Amino acid sequence: MDGETIGGRYELEEVVGSGGMSTVWRARDVLLERKVALKILHARYGEDAEYVERFLREARAVAQMSHPNIVTVIDRGEERDRQFIVFEYVDGDNLKQVVAERGPLPIDEVVDLGLAIARGLAFAHERGIVHRDVKPQNVLLNGDGRAKVTDFGIARSLDVEHGVTQTGTVMGTSNYIAPEQASGERVGTESDVYSLGCVLFELLSGDVPFPGDNFVAVALQHLNEPPPSVLERRKDAPPRLAWLVDRMLAKDPAQRPTMNEVVAELEATRDPTQATAVVPRVARARRRRKIPWPLIFAVAGVLLIAGTVAGALLVTDTVGVPGTKPSSPQPVVLTALRSEDPFGDDRTEHESEVRNATDGDAATAWRTSRYGFGGGSLGKPGVGIVVSTGNPRELRSFTITTDTPGLRAEIQVGGKRVSESRVLGRTTRLEIDPGRRAAEWVVWITNLGPNDQARINEVSAAPGA
Repeated sequence: MDGETIGGRYELEEVVGSGGMSTVWRARDVLLERKVALKILHARYGEDAEYVERFLREARAVAQMSHPNIVTVIDRGEERDRQFIVFEYVDGDNLKQVVAERGPLPIDEVVDLGLAIARGLAFAHERGIVHRDVKPQNVLLNGDGRAKVTDFGIARSLDVEHGVTQTGTVMGTSNYIAPEQASGERVGTESDVYSLGCVLFELLSGDVPFPGDNFVAVALQHLNEPPPSVLERRKDAPPRLAWLVDRMLAKDPAQRPTMNEVVAELEATRDPTQATAVVPRVARARRRRKIPWPLIFAVAGVLLIAGTVAGALLVTDTVGVPGTKPSSPQPVVLTALRSEDPFGDDRTEHESEVRNATDGDAATAWRTSRYGFGGGSLGKPGVGIVVSTGNPRELRSFTITTDTPGLRAEIQVGGKRVSESRVLGRTTRLEIDPGRRAAEWVVWITNLGPNDQARINEVSAAPGA
């Protein structure tokens, strides 16, 4: 095919990438005398209406979006039963190649790259498009290091009811796949947030959060295992950045920030006066999605990995990002005062470690004693830790980070519960009953779940109205 002309104007020069559905060529537009990227659907899929529709949907999806951090669609067509899409050409490596060559990237570069990707994806989300295959291979860099998101080949409109991909079909790349996506459930914008969290983790640490030999092994980790700590892998990471990545990797989609919130947090991380602050910005309370993880075994066989567009595409000089930055709430300063063990022998639990729960370092923790009663029982009504806001004030919620997920906890004031009682994931938000005002609040643990000890790594709070 080298030297062949497609569509009467695109002269094929060299293959720059190939994937499961298509091959990408560098080509020359003989009419406008410029380089372009030409993506051609594999011939074996040309007569399959489902694959053709998926291919054309990519063209339609990207054609709706003109953004400096998204690769632009120039043209699409068909020749001799071959479907093709023409993109701008970016002459540079993809982000996976950069990490493979350089390893963990400098913090400032990670933040800048994360911002570019998040801005592009936020723009897509605002237009009802979910990428569904966010990964470093699908981020192209030009000679100036500017990032552009590409390969919307398995993107899906949020308002599609009867599209070509339905619940029960797994699509995406296992190293970056969200839990709900791995289990074959419908995906939303939160799934892209999770995948970008995996990308940021890799840029910071040089490796993916959950490595493995096969799709099922990796997907089960995404479904069931808490992600490793960013700060353990990258001690120089700003606490605010580490906190953000941790929340992006929440198992429960409702606990993840929106993509616009990711943008706002990354922008705040750029500010030296805010980089060390930890400000919870988790998503609004919604119904918790139950993830049927055994489904993974049924659907793993239908995994469809989108073709990687490795190679290059040309970047314009457009700058600036449409939309407005969400306002950030003022941080609530919490201080962990003491442990709370009124039913214990000495009425305290590891008192010397109490301040670890509010020191801004997710690698440290306050811990309870070990209990061996079975079934998660403490052998008493509960044990907890007291945190203070200094002066009485109204709070909207608490966010608890633990590396012993499965605990059941609640927030109490004066011995009375003022929040829901929930089983904690790695990062969990507890909503406070409206109108509650206090200076001292108790994180009260009532059951250890699968653990024989509780560890509270960080506690933070969001201000009330």
